[in-house]
This record gives sequence, structure tokens and C-alpha cells, in this order.
Amino acid sequence: MSRRVVVKFGTNLLTAGGDSLDHATMADLARQIAGVRRGGAQIAVVTSGAVAAGRARVGAAAAQRSIAARQALAAIGQAHLVERYDTLLHRHGLTAAQALVTRADLTERRGYLNVRNTLLRLLQLGVVPIINENDVVADEELRGGAFGENDGLAALAANLIDADLLILLSDVDGLYDRDPRDHADALLIPKLTDFDAALAAAGSISAAGRGRGGMRAKIEAARLAAEGGCEVVIAGGRRPDAITRIASGEQLGTTVPALGTHMESRKRWLLSGVAQNGLLQIDEGAIRALTRQGRSLLPAGVTAVAGAFERGDAVGLSSQSGERIGVGISNYSTAEIDRIRGRRSTDIAGILGYDYGAEIVHRNNLALTVRRRGG
Repeated sequence: MSRRVVVKFGTNLLTAGGDSLDHATMADLARQIAGVRRGGAQIAVVTSGAVAAGRARVGAAAAQRSIAARQALAAIGQAHLVERYDTLLHRHGLTAAQALVTRADLTERRGYLNVRNTLLRLLQLGVVPIINENDVVADEELRGGAFGENDGLAALAANLIDADLLILLSDVDGLYDRDPRDHADALLIPKLTDFDAALAAAGSISAAGRGRGGMRAKIEAARLAAEGGCEVVIAGGRRPDAITRIASGEQLGTTVPALGTHMESRKRWLLSGVAQNGLLQIDEGAIRALTRQGRSLLPAGVTAVAGAFERGDAVGLSSQSGERIGVGISNYSTAEIDRIRGRRSTDIAGILGYDYGAEIVHRNNLALTVRRRGG
């Protein structure tokens, strides 16, 4: 079974094609989530359905399509949606946690780290994060852009937490060469490798009912996740035990293989240098720890800091003689590192009054340009 799974539920799936959340469908999805957890995997849910839940809650007419009206319905429905997940998961001994995010949260450096660290901590605690776009703050998704009814959000979440499997579930059994609702002879594509051809074929396959997604959005999301090192499966959520079967490795729907690994993707981005904002000079002990032992960079190994950068920025690492050692994502800003450099990790909270962890740069956010043998 996969180690860490992100599963996305579309509105049409959660409502069973109706006007409100379908209790039987959601109960079955919760049962499958519990099955994945019992199998030893961590799982996060990216969900749509808040607007539909709000509409059913207040009896609003489906014709109310203005952005303001949909934002209001999302605000009403979000609490009901998460409460439903929490109640259903609690029956299986699981706890749900709400995580409302926007694209800005995931592209701004501090927001990215905060969301990532929170989600990873929730998973470590055995909690199931229920992730949705914050439609009250950001209206792009309601306009049909941004995350594409949360398909793009699911891909970003998968990359954010280094998931090894992303499952995009909807009311269609996978990616077809033509729209199966209009063409009885449409053929399912079991494995997707040519994204451009798939996007061209999916041009006429759009979402039905309440949803705002569609096959094109799912293909674009699949490419984003696959390029980040995550395998993707696009499948029908109404297939019996679809989640547990896919997580166990059974072939269902359309599979998109991962293009490399999480680490390879992160290293390519780091080593490109496009986001590097500063430089940390480190001592020989730290260099040995990084290059020979695969460890993280701790404050004790930092001898000097240069440049103006914030927490979450990419910084270069060099020896005291100027040799380039690598690039990493810093957990602390220039000013913070200047105060804690050369000190023990246990001293951080006492010096700063808070801490973001023991590491200046965690080994998972580090790309080395040199690997020494001696020393």
C-alpha cells in the first residue's frame, strides 16, 4: 500500500449528482479512508462540496450563481461539510482537521512552510486533514480558475506533503479518448504519458452537474503532481472500494506515473538558483554531516550569514573557503540565523522566544552540489 495518499472528492461525487451532500456516499468514502489508514498509510482529503452543502442548508435556488452568493454559500456550507467528515470518520476512530487554503498561501514562502508543517504534523498525529480552498477569501476557484474545482489544489497538496499517490475521484471512471457520456464507444486510457495529446482529446469533456472541474483540469493537475514525483490515478469514485483498491496497487481508471522522485524535483528547483536569496557559511563539521552522513544543517554548524532572506527562502551553502556545498530552504530568516548561529538547537527557543524546529535547513529541503569522500 502507498505510504502517503492524497484523495480528492468532486462535488458531483459527494452529492451523488443531486443538490446536497449524499450521506451514504460520504459514509462509504469515510469507511474507505479508514481502510487506508488501517493499512498503514497516511491520508489527506481535498474536498469540494461546500457550496452545495450551503445551498442545501439554506434552501438557496440553484440559479444564484453570482460570486458573492457562492462565497456566502461556501461559508455556510464549509462548517457543515467538515462536521460531516468529522462525524463519519469518528465512527472509525479517526479525527478530522479543517485546512482552508488559497493559492497565495502555497506560493508565499512563509505560508508554504506553515501549511506544509501543519499538514505533516497532522498526519504524524494520525489525523485526517480535510483541505479545501478558502472561497471566502479567494474567489478564483468559484470563477472557474485557480484550482479547477480543487483538482489543482489536490496536486499542490500532494507535492506539498510529498505524497506518493494522488487519487482524483469524480463521477467519470477515468480519462477517455472521447466523452463517454456522449459516445458509447469511448475508450478508457489506462496509462497516461502524453499530456499534450490528452489535453487535446479532453477539450470537449467538461464537468456536469454542480462541479466546476472536468477532465482537462484533472490532466493539468496530474501533470503538476507527476512532475513533483507523485503517481496519480484518475478514477470513478462510485466504483466499489475505489480508494482502498487503488491505494493497494490495483489498476483502476487512468494511471499517470510519477516523473522522477520528490527529491529530484526539489533538487532541480533548488539547484536552478532562481530562488536563491542568501548565503550560509558552514564549518567542516557541518559539511561532513551533510555530505557524508545525510544529516540536516543545525545552527551549531553555521559560521556566517549573508544576504537578506526570510523563512522559506532558498539559500546557498558554502565552506569557509568559499567552496559551494549546496542549496537549501531555510527555516529561519537572516536576522534569526545571525542570532542563533554557532549555538545548540536546544538554545533556539531561549534566544528567539520561539522556534521553527531544530534545523536551519532540513535534509529533505537540501540539494548538495558536492559530496566529499574524506575528512
